[in-house]
Parts: sequence; structure tokens; C-alpha cells
Amino acid sequence: MEAATAIELARAALVLTLTVAGPMLFGALITGVVIGLMQALTQIQEQTLTFVPKILVMGTVLLLSLPMIGSALGQFMTLVSDHIISGR
Repeated sequence: MEAATAIELARAALVLTLTVAGPMLFGALITGVVIGLMQALTQIQEQTLTFVPKILVMGTVLLLSLPMIGSALGQFMTLVSDHIISGR
């Protein structure tokens, strides 16, 4: 395998990781900030209060982004398969 091919596959893998995990992490970040602000305003300092809304938001975002995730994984697998078949 040439160095350029390895770099291309590594870059594609990093972009794929951001594509798959990014929306869920962004949703959890926004939810955590909103709940943190609400806790600061109401002075309720319950540590477990943030988990349930984050899990619900991440599950919803996952369900909404499944077509995009599937497409991204399929394109990456096609790229890797092409490199395997060509023997580069």
C-alpha cells in the first residue's frame, strides 16, 4: 500500500467518524448546556438530572440521522473495497 493511499483512507475514516458521531455529540452538547443553564437558574443541583434528557435526545438524533449514517458507511465500504480489489 502506498503512503498516499493510506493517508487517503485514514482521512476518509476520520471524516466518517465525524459524520457518524457528530450529530449525536452536538445534540448531547446542546442538551447539556440547556439543562446546565436551567439548573443554575433554579439552583437544583441534581447530578442525575442530565442523563435522561441526553439519552432521549441522542436516541432521537440517531433515529433521524440513520439514513445519512448508512449512506456514509456504504460509501466508505465501497472505497475500501475498491482499494482491496485493485490491490493498491
